[in-house]
Amino acid sequence: MREELHDRGQERGRDQQGLLRIGLAEVYNPSMQPTLYPGDQLVVRYGAPVRPGDVVILRHPFRQDLLIVKRAVERREGGWWVRGDNPYVENDSREFGVVPDELVVARAWVRLRPRPGAGSGGQRSIAGLLSWAASAVRPVRSRSSRGPRSAAAERSASRRLRAR
Repeated sequence: MREELHDRGQERGRDQQGLLRIGLAEVYNPSMQPTLYPGDQLVVRYGAPVRPGDVVILRHPFRQDLLIVKRAVERREGGWWVRGDNPYVENDSREFGVVPDELVVARAWVRLRPRPGAGSGGQRSIAGLLSWAASAVRPVRSRSSRGPRSAAAERSASRRLRAR
């Protein structure tokens, strides 16, 4: 499964030197669950510096017309080791290796969760709308680590996968 994004190309506020560039991207697949879900919109910052733990938008190394979203785990020789937050989806560096810096397009800044039933015309209560509004707009937070696996464990697991 791939975590596809639809980059709407809506960069805003770009000055002549390209210092502030933001855009909107939509998540289509589940590789970043539980952090991101299909239908979530991401406000992204193009060219923003990346740190370990950041959620990033990148071009798939084998299909560069496809944008994907992953978590930058650590810097390695040649680029970034990236992982999805969903442990059941392996379309990440375990499959395609280190991602060169030039394929990292943007860093996710804010997640916008769609309103449940927004397209169905269903009536929602005020309490339901307030509950949704309280959780719909959230910053995409960095994680300093990917759960119980250390960077050394990540490297060991990737070596085992490549050895198969």
